[in-house]
Amino acid sequence: MTDSGRDDARPGADSDGAAHREVLQAALDPERFRREAHAAVELLADHLRHVTRDDTALVLPWQPPLSAVAHFALPEDGVAADARPTLAQLLAKLLATSHNLHHPRYVGHQVSAPLPMTAITQLARALLNNGLAVYEMGPPGLAMERAVIDALARRVGFGAEADGVFVSGGSVGNLTALLAARQARAGFDVWREGLRGGPPLAIVCSDQTHYCVDRAARVMGLGDDGVIVVPTDDALKLRGGALAAALDAAATRGLRVFAVVASAGSTATGAYDPLDELADVCAARGVWLHVDGAHGASALFSSAHRGKLAGIARADSVVWDAHKLLLVPSLATAVLYREGRRSYEAFAQEASYLFAGSDPSERWYDLGTRTLECTKPNLALDLYAILAVLGPGVLAAHVDHLTALAADFAARIDAAPDFRLAAHPETNIVCFRHEPAPLAADLERLDRLQDSVRQVLVESGAFYLVRTRLRGRTWLRVTLMSPHTDAADLDALLERVREVARTVAS
Repeated sequence: MTDSGRDDARPGADSDGAAHREVLQAALDPERFRREAHAAVELLADHLRHVTRDDTALVLPWQPPLSAVAHFALPEDGVAADARPTLAQLLAKLLATSHNLHHPRYVGHQVSAPLPMTAITQLARALLNNGLAVYEMGPPGLAMERAVIDALARRVGFGAEADGVFVSGGSVGNLTALLAARQARAGFDVWREGLRGGPPLAIVCSDQTHYCVDRAARVMGLGDDGVIVVPTDDALKLRGGALAAALDAAATRGLRVFAVVASAGSTATGAYDPLDELADVCAARGVWLHVDGAHGASALFSSAHRGKLAGIARADSVVWDAHKLLLVPSLATAVLYREGRRSYEAFAQEASYLFAGSDPSERWYDLGTRTLECTKPNLALDLYAILAVLGPGVLAAHVDHLTALAADFAARIDAAPDFRLAAHPETNIVCFRHEPAPLAADLERLDRLQDSVRQVLVESGAFYLVRTRLRGRTWLRVTLMSPHTDAADLDALLERVREVARTVAS
């Protein structure tokens, strides 16, 4: 080190610095970006054509986890540039080994097969990298988010005083809404006083509620006693009478229930809780009604199916995942509040270097006051682009198509003597079991059969479906997400289940 305290004055330091700058400038070159982007779009378009139109395409080119890790091991440090893969080669490797959600025989998790145009909006979002915690970092993103929040709130039936915010996924969304509910209905300032500032708090949900709600409650410090699970009826719905009884029992135990979580529709089967019925109970008790509409709220775009959500306008808060049925990539979740002022209560703290110590409602355009995320991306961009460029009709058509396809599939299952339907679907989710006659009386063996059949199908790459547990039994679960799926694909699924079952059961 020299007397000046600088260690870059050694011989060769200037040439090293120039070489580093040259490498960086080459990576930043707009013309390199143009070439690589053109090549990438060609690869992606060819891949999309392959997985949606080529009968030889696999849903999932299965690899054991350790094989996948080895396949994508990074080059060693110091490897020469010409020995490293090109971006096109890397993308080709990614596409060749990836799970293909656009494939007509992807019927697995509730993850969208996004509209191709959203890959372009994602490209713009990534390049701009504008955050939305403070307005000055992303003015267009704030404007787009506000427009989409207003549009979704109107679909719910909320009035002019409604507001909300986009967050990264339904788990964060449910936690955010429940934090606002706690601050609004606890009867004391939990944010400042902690849980010891008042009586023990609790939420009520059903046995079909998504597990992220239980997780959120535990993150909030409610513990085992703070999550009251109410059994659903034969249709897997939470009923008003059962809810009222649970609230009475909680009060007897000295618990203060600040929120009820309703499902619209549930993750396991897509069932819609009777929201009007639950809203009556909550209104009479002064309890916050939160609707987890992560999956099923998208039916509000459909004139044929929006009636399934009757009463949702009476909710205090709603979570709605755009990345499930609204054809956008993960993650994009709207948290909507009937009274918009409640959105500022979920995270009631001060960050003076960002928000200048002002009342957060006066700086509504700084979204960091209302979200867990401090570096918040432009999550509404993709849905904004769909609504602006294509209009809501494409979303209604998608919801209607998948819902009708699910109903038709359920009817085929119901008519087949060797299959059993768990419940008639209200959304695009169908749960069923294969029950060959020789095994009909052996429930444990039938459970194992569903697991074995699913594993063989997944590892073959022919189909991708999942499983669930309902009433203590194992069911195969199909969620229709790809716009390319049709009845022939589902007929092929049933026949393939039969074929595999004969093999694994023999």
